[in-house]
Amino acid sequence: MPSSRLRLAAINFLNPAPLMWDFEHEPDRSRLAERYEIRYSLPSRCAEDIFTGFADIGLVPAAAYAIDPSMFIIPGCAIASKGRIRSIILVTRETGPEAARTVAVDTSSLTSAAYTQILFRKYWNPAAEFLPLPPDLEAMLAAADSAMLIGDPALLALEDSRPRFDRTGETLLYYDLGQEWLWRTGVPWVSAFWGVRVAALSQMQISRETLIADFVASRNHGLAHIDELVEEWSGRIALPKPLIRTYLSENIHYILDGACLEGLRTFYRYAAECAVLPAAPELRLL
Repeated sequence: MPSSRLRLAAINFLNPAPLMWDFEHEPDRSRLAERYEIRYSLPSRCAEDIFTGFADIGLVPAAAYAIDPSMFIIPGCAIASKGRIRSIILVTRETGPEAARTVAVDTSSLTSAAYTQILFRKYWNPAAEFLPLPPDLEAMLAAADSAMLIGDPALLALEDSRPRFDRTGETLLYYDLGQEWLWRTGVPWVSAFWGVRVAALSQMQISRETLIADFVASRNHGLAHIDELVEEWSGRIALPKPLIRTYLSENIHYILDGACLEGLRTFYRYAAECAVLPAAPELRLL
């Protein structure tokens, strides 16, 4: 007999941790487990899991929505930045991005790769070539003039920047892409949001209002438990606790507000203009 639970594709990275609070912590975890079955994946796989029907709901990279805009967006929740984001960086040699002819891009992210291509096409070097590679900074810089990293590998690379210089003597430049995007466009960088597969809507045994309330409440409770998340994640990732706290409470913006919706529209418009993604879709909120 098919399960009545909605299959939820989530990401086991630091930045979605506040969104996942109720799904991973009591007293709400057991209650939500009756409605949702969690399946962890990479950011670049979550959308594919929805497209193929492997998942009903997923933390969808913004770029994936342009490829298949048939899904609905759950209002209220996002992984975004209104300034310095820290976990999405471009690392170049001393000549900077304007002189970069090749860019190694982390294969973990569809969206960050698209944002990076837009920044190069519109502002840095339109002729740059992009090489998809696993997130290993040394291997990426051996293959290209610059490297784009996301998520935990980006945070770790920033933390290692001074020790790396001490080890190698090589000067590298570290660009925060969330900040670079805001400076040039005036709108937030939006990495991801919760997306729902259209076919799942007709099969849901809960109302849309209940589904939205579940995800917004989880976000709110996560933001209210930042100290607990800092303790949890300090044992999973080699970063100082103050850095984790600042990242979760200041660098990442978790509310899909009007500014972020405008940021999404700008991203889709520029991506289409630069031939990075298909024509910009309308935003379909649940």
